[in-house]
Parts: sequence; C-alpha cells; structure tokens
Amino acid sequence: MANTAPVEHTAFKPYKEKKGEEYMSEGQLQHFTDILQAWKAELMTEVDRTVDHMKDEAANFPDPADRATQEEEFSLELRTRDRERKLIKKIDDTLTLMSNGEYGYCETCGVEIGLRRMEARPTATQCIDCKSLDEIKEKQTRGK
Repeated sequence: MANTAPVEHTAFKPYKEKKGEEYMSEGQLQHFTDILQAWKAELMTEVDRTVDHMKDEAANFPDPADRATQEEEFSLELRTRDRERKLIKKIDDTLTLMSNGEYGYCETCGVEIGLRRMEARPTATQCIDCKSLDEIKEKQTRGK
C-alpha cells in the first residue's frame, strides 16, 4: 500500500540570531525561504509520485473486493494530496508575504510572530495569542 502520510517540512538547523540583528533580517528571510522552498519541493515530489503510482497500480480487478480496496486506497491518497495541494498554495501565499515585507508579523495585531513559532509553522500568519483567541472563539461558536 502507498504511503499516504502527510509530508512534514524538511529538517533544518534552527536559525542562530546574531547579536543586535533586526527581526526578519535578510538572513532570517533567506532561512525561511529555504525552508518553504524545500517543503514545497517535497510536496511536489509526492504529487508526482502519486500520479505515477496511480498509473502503475490502476487495474480492473475482476473481484469486487479487490476493486473496492484499490478504489479506497486511491481515494485516501487523493484526499491526502488535496490537503497537500492546499498547503502548497499556503506556501506560495507565504512566499508572497515575504516579497511584500509582511512575513513574520501577525495579520491580526501586527506584532512579531517570533522566530521559533515561524520555524515550527513557517506558514503561520498569527501570533500565538491571536491564534489561541481564534481557536477559543471557534470552539464557542461550534459548541452552540
């Protein structure tokens, strides 16, 4: 059976800040650009692998159980790739934020998101406080 686990971004060395370095300096932006581009390349490789796998494995099984198993496997793989396609879009949007000089700042309150949070989630658009508040609000509205 094919590997349908989501692809996590590539292992990297945490950014070492230089004394007096400004937040989202050229070095930091390059660090995050490298992370995002490597992550996107991994995801694109998975897309290609899925297409090849589905071409190679596509068969018209005479047994309905075998056919159903294959269809379920393909369905699961396609759902995973769809989530990854959305992540690729989010990575592209994040790279656009970088080129606009808006990367690393909370879209809600404008504060610095922070290097460690950005390394943990390079596509983050909110600081931890605003994200937590959004999640609490979402729970409250869904709970009613």
